[in-house]
Amino acid sequence: MMRLDRFLCETGQGTRSEVKQLIRKGFVTVNGLQETAADRKLEEEADVVAVRGEVCLFQKFHYYLLHKPAGVITATRDQSQQTVVDLLAGEKVRNLFPVGRLDKDAEGLLLITDDGELAHKLLSPKKHVDKTYFVRTKLPLCQQDAKCLEAGVDIGDETLTLPARVEQIADNEIKLIIQEGRFHQVKRMLEAVGNEVIYLKRLSMGPLALPKDLEKGSFRPLNREELLKLRQENLL
Repeated sequence: MMRLDRFLCETGQGTRSEVKQLIRKGFVTVNGLQETAADRKLEEEADVVAVRGEVCLFQKFHYYLLHKPAGVITATRDQSQQTVVDLLAGEKVRNLFPVGRLDKDAEGLLLITDDGELAHKLLSPKKHVDKTYFVRTKLPLCQQDAKCLEAGVDIGDETLTLPARVEQIADNEIKLIIQEGRFHQVKRMLEAVGNEVIYLKRLSMGPLALPKDLEKGSFRPLNREELLKLRQENLL
């Protein structure tokens, strides 16, 4: 059970004071009847709540695909720099955070959510969730270096990286598929074979792929098909 005013806040209708004004002014209905009591208790997934005739859909958790641009940091807040969560400020959803990290100069797919359990499943090496990156390197990547990356390399941590997969696109371009998310991992893996990352873009994480029509800096909620894929892989 949830109070009506909290329900309206959770569904993005405004702050607590703003939604109380909506209720007092008679703009809110519950199951088709006008409701003026902010403390009215609701079954959030059974009762039908509408504001000015528009039904408010309740979601326990929220999921957004963001095309992260370079220059934005992967964090929830920062005093001096723009964060990926700042890009979603207009959604008025509390407690959002990025799943995993992308370096400030990196681009690509980033999942923003308030679902901690999903984040844990996507990031845990035990779940073997693939993360695919497009990598442009300073030097051509030879076959021997690719085999080293696929076998696991020493990036200065206590253990070698887990086996990866390398798909050669051009002399200086590869797709790198890993199942971990260590700090600056892709850059450190290429450094371990005497190379350097010039450009980095995440293309996919598990069943979620970066939509071709999603421009840099733009985001959208996960669609039904994407949510279904997460459920099919026991991630939701």
